[in-house]
Amino acid sequence: MSFFNNKPRPAQVPTRPAGLPGSGTHGVSAVRPAHSVAVAKAGGSSGAPIADPKSGRQSNGLKEFLWQLEGIGHGHLLDLGSARQTTITFFIERGFKVYTEDLLPTWQRFLEEDEQQAKKLASDSDRSEMSPKRRAERFLESSMAYKNDTFDAVLLWDVLDYLDAELMNKLAARITSLVRDGGVVFAMFHARKPTVFHRYRVMDGHNLELIPASCPFQPQRVFQNREISNLFGRFRTSKMFVGRDQLREGLFVK
Repeated sequence: MSFFNNKPRPAQVPTRPAGLPGSGTHGVSAVRPAHSVAVAKAGGSSGAPIADPKSGRQSNGLKEFLWQLEGIGHGHLLDLGSARQTTITFFIERGFKVYTEDLLPTWQRFLEEDEQQAKKLASDSDRSEMSPKRRAERFLESSMAYKNDTFDAVLLWDVLDYLDAELMNKLAARITSLVRDGGVVFAMFHARKPTVFHRYRVMDGHNLELIPASCPFQPQRVFQNREISNLFGRFRTSKMFVGRDQLREGLFVK
């Protein structure tokens, strides 16, 4: 986990104490179930600038995300993708404290270390901690050890498309507990399995840059709208923007 304050350069990463408080249920308010996912076509006559097609795409989801964040002031934002200085600076300049956790490579390292530990166990040892359920729980306990209701905004990107079912469901539940009432999650879902993995960078208030990169995991699924709605069922409202590039942008407001 990395933390960036209201300066355009990274601050020293604080040490997270073990057993960080807030892992229980305090501070979580009941919210209405999410509405059915509304679908809007991207690329309409919004008047937003069009990004260079070689490097970026117009993002109605990003524009809506920023609109939802207006008036929050000194909020807290969690970016679960690769830390890009331009993205960090973009939100710092808008008064946010930015926390980063590049979840996919972090999960890969966790699995590799876990496999090494498993090889050291005796054949008759208890391996219940190595089950998919406990692995997912232990990973989130170490990588997402924030207090409940910490964040006003989360950049989830397309992380859920690449996680196994156990971790995918538990991550969605963990994010739900971390987001304050009125907070918003920005996520992406591929309409078909992608052949190229991308990192995302905020170029400005309307455009994202898609940067080809390597990924330690293959895409696991193509979500149906109802599945997405169920994952974020405790969010008050949800909305989807469907682009011509088969990339769906989701906004979820708690």
